[in-house]
Amino acid sequence: MLSNPGRKDRDEAVAALKAFIVAGDYGAGDRLPSERDLIGSLQMTRTTLRKALDTLEREGVLWRHVGKGTFMSEDDPNDRSVAGSNGKLSEIRHQVTPVKMMRARLCIEPALAREAAVNASAEAIARMKLAQRQARAAQTWRDYEVHDDQFHRALAEGADNIVLLALFDELNQLRRAVALNIVVRGTEKPPENHRSFEQHDDIIAAIESHDPSAAYDSTRAHIRSVAARLFEDN
Repeated sequence: MLSNPGRKDRDEAVAALKAFIVAGDYGAGDRLPSERDLIGSLQMTRTTLRKALDTLEREGVLWRHVGKGTFMSEDDPNDRSVAGSNGKLSEIRHQVTPVKMMRARLCIEPALAREAAVNASAEAIARMKLAQRQARAAQTWRDYEVHDDQFHRALAEGADNIVLLALFDELNQLRRAVALNIVVRGTEKPPENHRSFEQHDDIIAAIESHDPSAAYDSTRAHIRSVAARLFEDN
């Protein structure tokens, strides 16, 4: 089995998962096998599989929903609605501005961090740290964004509340459709002094120290900083 995946291992895992999808003739809306079944079929670790799934989700090939599974995307992944949401997500994304999106993040994500400071398991904290290390090592903004996404989802998982995690997943899907479309990068990869690195470290430290107030404040400061950069740069 693959373990401690680096970039090469991740790329190989993504290729293997894509080959599995093609071989299985999975089409738009089809549900993929469970993670346990995929691990057995592809002979890779859960960590490696999740990184491959994260990458394909970022590429719009598939989408995931807590408690329902992993599904192949429709032709336009931004137009799909989450199962059980009655198509509201597709409607909302055409009405949400980047400013309203950041305000929504400010309402939800600091609260998730506060919950994570109380409830996060050692495994959830380890996933945050791994995503942070991989984000620092990213050689392109695209790779950085994958690991940044993984960091924030690991944080949401750390809250240990399936309702909050489902809300985060829908918010995050909307964020991709709304905010990422206006981001302009001036460099090939994040600089070593990229502000999010230190801010993520602060969030992890607060959660690991079981300090809900610090976790809330650090996450709120981080999102406000992201918003400031987003609107200053555009």
